[in-house]
Amino acid sequence: MSIRAVIFDLGGVLVRTEERAPRQQLAARLGMTYEQLSSLVFDSPSARLAMQGKIAPEAHWETVRAALALSPQELSVVRSDFWAGDVLDSGLVDTLRALRPRYKTALLSNAWGDLRQALASEWKIADVFDELVISAEVGLLKPDPRIYQLALERLGVAPEEAVFVDDFTENVAGARAVGMQAIHFRDSQQARADLEAALDQR
Repeated sequence: MSIRAVIFDLGGVLVRTEERAPRQQLAARLGMTYEQLSSLVFDSPSARLAMQGKIAPEAHWETVRAALALSPQELSVVRSDFWAGDVLDSGLVDTLRALRPRYKTALLSNAWGDLRQALASEWKIADVFDELVISAEVGLLKPDPRIYQLALERLGVAPEEAVFVDDFTENVAGARAVGMQAIHFRDSQQARADLEAALDQR
């Protein structure tokens, strides 16, 4: 069966921390390691609640502020510096644009409830996707099979008609478990080549 839909993750794939120095310097100022700071922002209980849509992103950041004993003004600087090394992969975005309208496209992301706005106003790539499946909006997290099935339903395709790209092996395995073809993102060139091969094969 031919591939009809291409689904991408966002963080670590389309948007990546290409320059670690700003976050490393921030962590040092806070008396933490890079990994400790990243874990606080991405992997803490409040971060997971935000990804599930159970609390707002601002409530999560308030938890971060309290954990670091920062003033509101200091938190604003921390948030800016934390993301300073993140870069949108315009080449991969162009690849997605070029696939339309021959293929349906979707974003499938474990993310907080402010992602849709960021896609539209900050990165200006919301128009690249036919569907946005954001964990905070749907209350499901990859690799829960239900979130992949929801993406497929919204796109109107069968699992074997979709290919999914993600940087986490457990999310790739989750997609394959529901019958999708999946690509483990390691770098932009590799992912683009693997995607081209997947589309050529089907």
